[in-house]
Amino acid sequence: MGRRRRELTFYQREKKISNRKIAAFMSWVFIVIIAIMLAFFLVFTLGIQTTVIGTSMEPALQNGQVVLLNRIIYNLVSPGQGDVIAFRPNGNENAHLSVKRVVGGPGDRIRIQGGILYLNGEPQEDMFEDRIADAGVAADEFVLPDDEFFVMGDNCNSSEDSRSPNLGNVKREHIVGKAWLHMGSEKTGLGFVD
Repeated sequence: MGRRRRELTFYQREKKISNRKIAAFMSWVFIVIIAIMLAFFLVFTLGIQTTVIGTSMEPALQNGQVVLLNRIIYNLVSPGQGDVIAFRPNGNENAHLSVKRVVGGPGDRIRIQGGILYLNGEPQEDMFEDRIADAGVAADEFVLPDDEFFVMGDNCNSSEDSRSPNLGNVKREHIVGKAWLHMGSEKTGLGFVD
């Protein structure tokens, strides 16, 4: 009799892992797999990453900082003033992506005079911490053509941007995406690009 009781007890111990527990475990595994697949889908369809090269976007973005880009947003809306974008300089597919801030869009009048950017005749004195030392091609007022954007670095005196004839205005077709998340800096850590 004692032997049968031990076998029964052993069977009961084995049965502690019930079908209910297995089902709960499998549902958690399923949820984790779905979350991983969704994360990969979002990263590979909505975003790509690039690295900021140089000090032209300081203090917002630091040299060597990784920035995630939203590639879909500009299929829905047009880049707006203040957006930080990544683009291919002059459409060169082999060039590293450049990261700059949009200061003017199609139809806007641009001029830099006395170290201040004028957008449609209005001074944009709060846009940059320093006065702009070199007006470049914006010394004389001009109107941005359709589908072209005037971009500048936040650190305007250490930036090659639309003021330079080498780079010029950025065509919409050369814009890869909007910077939305940055990471990898001791000073700023992980955060949204503003």
